[in-house]
Amino acid sequence: MRWRYAVLGGAAVAGAATAVHDLVQRKHAILRNFPVVGHGRFLVERIGPELRQYIVTSNDEERPFSRDQRSWVYASSKLENNYFGFGTDNDVERVEGYPIIKHRTFTGTGAAVMPHAQEEIVLPCAKVMGASRGRTHAFRPQSVVNISGMSFGSLSGKAIESLNKGAAMAGCLQNTGEGALAPHHRHGGDIVFQIGTAYFGCRDEHGRFDLSRLVDLVQSAPVKAIEVKLSQGAKPGLGGMLPGEKVSQEIADIRGIPVGQDCASPSRHAVFHDVDSMLDFVETVAQATGLPVGIKSAVGNLTMWDELTEAMAGGDRGVDFVNVDGGEGGTGAAPMIFADSVAYPFRIAFSEVYRRFAAAGLSDDVVFVGAGKLGIPENAVVAFALGADLINAGREAMMSIGCIQAQKCHTDHCPVGVATQDPRYTRGLDVSLKSVRAANYVRSLRRDLLKVSEAVGVVHPGLISPRDVDLVDGTRSAVGLAETYGYDPSWPRLGPALVQEIEAIMVAQDASGAGRA
Repeated sequence: MRWRYAVLGGAAVAGAATAVHDLVQRKHAILRNFPVVGHGRFLVERIGPELRQYIVTSNDEERPFSRDQRSWVYASSKLENNYFGFGTDNDVERVEGYPIIKHRTFTGTGAAVMPHAQEEIVLPCAKVMGASRGRTHAFRPQSVVNISGMSFGSLSGKAIESLNKGAAMAGCLQNTGEGALAPHHRHGGDIVFQIGTAYFGCRDEHGRFDLSRLVDLVQSAPVKAIEVKLSQGAKPGLGGMLPGEKVSQEIADIRGIPVGQDCASPSRHAVFHDVDSMLDFVETVAQATGLPVGIKSAVGNLTMWDELTEAMAGGDRGVDFVNVDGGEGGTGAAPMIFADSVAYPFRIAFSEVYRRFAAAGLSDDVVFVGAGKLGIPENAVVAFALGADLINAGREAMMSIGCIQAQKCHTDHCPVGVATQDPRYTRGLDVSLKSVRAANYVRSLRRDLLKVSEAVGVVHPGLISPRDVDLVDGTRSAVGLAETYGYDPSWPRLGPALVQEIEAIMVAQDASGAGRA
């Protein structure tokens, strides 16, 4: 009997020691919040491929992000080996609309051919945001990969701070989301301030838009551009919703709302009601702040886009950028019908919008931003081929700081402290570690985009064109992006002047070695 007591005592001591270690370590939020039992998650993750191979699902079946996609993000954020062996898991023989990137045997003009070890190189936008309309503070975004709009409220303060510090390290932009500019956004990262329908951060005591407060706000922080949100992919046409469980005292103070009550934003703006008045609003904000001003929208009825391009063709008013958000959804709480079936998915949405600007001869005057599962390399490449100049990563950026796709964003019970305000869970998120992982992820995605560009024979992902990507129907046929989405072959991917500018920037880096790891 004594040996049994000895074994039980030893197990108890080992369990207690493990619990103490888990509670004080800062590397894994899941262990800090769930000591001892959290190790079960890593065990299941480690043997998951074998279990799924015979019992559950394959590596490319899980949604919204497959196991392979999540593994790539996790490995990239930790600077671990993010290569894959033994061929693709994707069912390329039977999938319809599978993208194939067409590499070239010989390089194009100026295309770099650098060793894999030299991975870190600056990938700026091919366009200067705000230049075509002469904005005072027009600028060239220094990263084609940026962090999408996720509000403080939807995400925890530690998550926002981690992303902001990561953005500063990686030299990319962080979008505030509609929940205002919080203290957690003020840690060195450049900001795109989003104006939502509730005007958080720039409204008066009655909830109405206040231009003077907006001016004061953007002057107090490194705000590089202003984004007017018309709608978003998670809940297009519905307005933002922050469940009352997540409305802490801090969030209530920042937004000017009651503690613990659902925060539902209006579905539409009060300061404008059509394209004409929207462009007046855009110009008013741009003149008052000197910043580039653009719009973010999911895409449904296309009348607005027809009217917008027609109005901008006159030349006296216009948006500086257009952020097209795919209807695939995001972190926001929304009724299932909106998350599943309202608004076009990204590729259709973006192509419908881009075609209208290209046909009107306006595509070089606007910076096109895309969002909707674009933080995965192959999706990002398709977005650039369709005409995107920048891509925003939201859920993928969350995964880089610890999100495990628990899909509890709307409950305030995110187990790793990313999408919750509950101190029970946020204590496990270590900002000093997660910020580095966010930066690593952004750099890794830029590296892959650069390498794919080289394979295609161009010097920058913004030069990848629709003719460089086909969509295949199993092993039977392949159709180019231009034909699939109705692009006119005569439309240039970029105008000659823009091509020369970005090629000169990239070739100079390659020649000097600037920006290399």
